[in-house]
Amino acid sequence: MTREFEGLQFPDAGTYELDAAHKRVGFVVKHLMVSKVRGQFSEATATIVVAENPLESSVTASIKTASVETGQVDRDNHLRTGDFFEAEKFPTMEFRSTGVTSHSGAEFVLAGELTIKDITKPVELVVEFEGATTSPYGQSVFGFSATTEIDRTEWDLNWNVALEGGGVMVSKKVKIEIEGEAVLQA
Repeated sequence: MTREFEGLQFPDAGTYELDAAHKRVGFVVKHLMVSKVRGQFSEATATIVVAENPLESSVTASIKTASVETGQVDRDNHLRTGDFFEAEKFPTMEFRSTGVTSHSGAEFVLAGELTIKDITKPVELVVEFEGATTSPYGQSVFGFSATTEIDRTEWDLNWNVALEGGGVMVSKKVKIEIEGEAVLQA
């Protein structure tokens, strides 16, 4: 269920779905300019089409904005409001890849378009291919992780508070961290 691609044991071509039980779609932002707050979205789906030529593979993903979790209920509820995601009006964030722009070993740079609040901007994800195997249930599975950094204000996520000593409550820069397993669909 795997094949060799430039020294990697790569998954066979086919359509793979993100395994809901083995994924994390997370983010990190600076708080008060002195610490980091981590969060995640508990509900996300993705379809990964692994092409015969792995460099022609593609990804589409959808993330439910109301599923945001930071470990603090009041903050989570604030993130769902019009100050941030406007979860009722914009229930999902969407990602669609536009191509692999480069790769070296197990690291691939995946270009795509990220849509938040009906605003679509280009992003590049640095994707680390973690390996491919056959599960004990006979399924073809591969693992990956991906990171990028965005300026949240480009998607109209502008809420902030100026600090008396300088700086702001929440950084503009957001690091996105994704980890997961994808399973071949029959």
